[in-house]
Amino acid sequence: MIAKKDLEHMGWLARLELSEEDKEKYTPRLNSVLDYFGELDEVDTEDVEPTYHILPMNNVFRDDEVNVPAKPLTQEEALSNAPKKQDGFFKAPRMM
Repeated sequence: MIAKKDLEHMGWLARLELSEEDKEKYTPRLNSVLDYFGELDEVDTEDVEPTYHILPMNNVFRDDEVNVPAKPLTQEEALSNAPKKQDGFFKAPRMM
């Protein structure tokens, strides 16, 4: 059972400002959630197989394939759309 003092402490840990109205409002709500977890703990799950994912998972990866164009780009073709170039290279802003 969560007391108002516990809620204040959790609020402090989460760096939340809780008004008195919030404390009065959320203390019973959190207790109701914890009570529900208590009910779930009582359910017999002895013969239930664990579920790690609700949908069947298959390997979605594909094999790596090298995609080499039939003819590589020339230096001029590679630089053709560059906004700035200098001495056959891409020119980029200086990084500091």
